Amino acid sequence: MNQIVVGMGEALWDCLPEGKKIGGAPANFAYHVSQFGFDSRVVSAVGIDADGDEILDVFAQKGLRTQIERVPYPTGTVQVTLDAVGVPCYEIKEGVAWDNIPFTDELKRLALNTRAVCFGSLAQRNEASRITINRFLDTMPDGAEQLKIFDINLRQGFYTKEILCDSMRRCNVLKINDEELVTISRIFGYPGIDLQDKCWILLAKYNLKMLILTCGTNGSYVFTPGVVSFQETPRVPVADTVGAGDSFTAAFTSAILSGKPVQEAHKLAVEVSAYVCTQSGAMPELPQILKDRI
Repeated sequence: MNQIVVGMGEALWDCLPEGKKIGGAPANFAYHVSQFGFDSRVVSAVGIDADGDEILDVFAQKGLRTQIERVPYPTGTVQVTLDAVGVPCYEIKEGVAWDNIPFTDELKRLALNTRAVCFGSLAQRNEASRITINRFLDTMPDGAEQLKIFDINLRQGFYTKEILCDSMRRCNVLKINDEELVTISRIFGYPGIDLQDKCWILLAKYNLKMLILTCGTNGSYVFTPGVVSFQETPRVPVADTVGAGDSFTAAFTSAILSGKPVQEAHKLAVEVSAYVCTQSGAMPELPQILKDRI
C-alpha cells in the first residue's frame, strides 16, 4: 500500500516576537511525519510573492515535499504573541493564498495514492479551499487502512456548525482539545455531560475509528470503540507551545501507520509533543531517540 501522508490546508508565516517562522498546522504535521521516515506532502497555496518564494525555499531546505500552488493572493501570515506562560495568541490574516487552494489533476492523483491525510477547520473558512479539501477526501481510497484525520483547530470564529458536521462525517479520526470540546458541545447541544461522555457520543455518532482528546497539562486521551487510553502530560520547561499539538498528531499517526498499538502510539505522541514544547518554533528537529521508536 502507498504510504503517502498529507498535511492539507494553511501554509504561512508565523510572525513571532523573535522573528518570523514557517507555520501552519498542515506543514507542521507533514514535517514531523517526515522525521519518522514517511513520504509526506504539504498541500497548500502561496502567493506569487517573496513570502511565497521563501516558504518554498524553507520547505526545500527541510527536505519536505510539497504540492503547493502559486495563486494571485498574498501569502498567508499570522501575528503570534505569547502570554506569560508561552501560550500563543493568533491574529490570522484573511483573503490569502491558502484560502484559495485549487483542486488540480495533480492533486487528484495524489489523493488516489494517499494513506493518511490531516486537515482542519481553519483552512475551510473560505469556500474555494473547503471545496478542494472535501474533493480530496472524497477522492481518497476508502479502505480500512486509510486515515482521514480531522484536527479541528478552532481559531477566531473561522468555523460553522455545518463545516464541523461535514468534516466529522468525512473523517474517521477526530482530534480535539478540551476547550474545543466545550465549544463543540455548546454548538451541538451536549451541555452538562462530562468530557469523556461527550467523546463517546461523538465517537459513536460519527462512527469514528479513534477520537483523540488533549487536555493540556491535564493529560490526553485516545478513545476507540470500547477502549480508552490515557497518558499524563510530562512536566517540561516550556519555550513555547506553537506546533506541539501538530507534532502529537504526526507522531501518533506515524506510529499507527507503522502498526503500533494505540497505547504505544499515544505514549510516543505525548513524548514528542512535550519535546517540541521545550523548543522555540513549530518545527524543531526531533532527537534520534524519539525517531527510533518507529
